Amino acid sequence: MDDFVREMLTLGRSYFQRKQYHRAEKYLSQVVERNQSFADVYNMLGIIYHGQGHYVRAQRSFEAALKVNPAYTEAALNLAVIYNDVGRYQEAREVYHSAMKRGRVEPGELDPMVKAKIGDVFVSSGRYEEAIGEYHRALQLCPSFVDLRAKLGAAFRDKGDKDAAIKEFQRAVEEAPQYLPARVQLGLAFYSLGNVTEAIVQWEEVLARSPGNKTAEMYLALVRDAEKKS
Repeated sequence: MDDFVREMLTLGRSYFQRKQYHRAEKYLSQVVERNQSFADVYNMLGIIYHGQGHYVRAQRSFEAALKVNPAYTEAALNLAVIYNDVGRYQEAREVYHSAMKRGRVEPGELDPMVKAKIGDVFVSSGRYEEAIGEYHRALQLCPSFVDLRAKLGAAFRDKGDKDAAIKEFQRAVEEAPQYLPARVQLGLAFYSLGNVTEAIVQWEEVLARSPGNKTAEMYLALVRDAEKKS
């Protein structure tokens, strides 16, 4: 990865995390023009396009994310949401059930934020063992950083170790109840194990704490629509 891509990636992720999506799009688009190996970049662009109402572009981005990393649960759910939004209900159900099926398969010290970013790169390439190691090492230095714990949980989830994922997400939620991304991810982990009831509980709690939370609303709508059609 050259310096230009690294800089664009850092800026794009930073703006996305701060919900400055217009700025994030500018930098993330430049990343994919030069390097097509980052599944999380495609997923972020898909979320941005979906929010703009550009469903075709969003769909292509989520599909690209899954091409890079077929085990990317969040991208699979986002793609199912898009398919549902545009009336491709059969494909939405197929992606939904595929994600459910995958969920049942067993699966000199650096600055901790540097370790976390290395972990992010490993995750985007599907190298979960390496990512988990980097997140663990970052947490040893900063055990109270719940965003790192949430990333560790997501790496466990996409690796296929759902029990370990739930343990990390639950700990993050207990340590920082106000950190809603961890609760959203806890819902995803329960969902991927087939525990739809508990997933709904978590996403409803997110909405109780943050009315209008788009991510929780999307996942709840997807699950409830799937339940009606099943």
